[in-house]
Amino acid sequence: MTDKTYTISDLAREFGVTTRTIRFYEEKGLIHPRREGQKRLYSAADRVRIKLILRGKRIGLSLQESVEVIDMYDPEHNNREQLHSLINTVGEKRARLLRQQRDIEEMLRGLDEVQQLCEQALVDLA
Repeated sequence: MTDKTYTISDLAREFGVTTRTIRFYEEKGLIHPRREGQKRLYSAADRVRIKLILRGKRIGLSLQESVEVIDMYDPEHNNREQLHSLINTVGEKRARLLRQQRDIEEMLRGLDEVQQLCEQALVDLA
């Protein structure tokens, strides 16, 4: 029985990304397709790695952050270190986003205030 393989088009279609994105991950050494002539054949492990990288991206992790967490995975042992690292990374990301959210809310309040002042000035001019 042979292991299932995927073409670059299969993976691009499945994950809703461009083939260029997948080639970028290959250029960075994050996935390692087998070559048959010009054709790239990706393993199930490559597929999972792409899936995890894209999941990390979706939650706001940088490529480097995602790769660091993924590379900690060790199926031979417990993954306590990987899980702690991911919890810390997610916590830091959450704190940063909450700070940004507060900053945005403050800016919106400032814009509302300026808009109200301008609207009141127009009423006063009438």
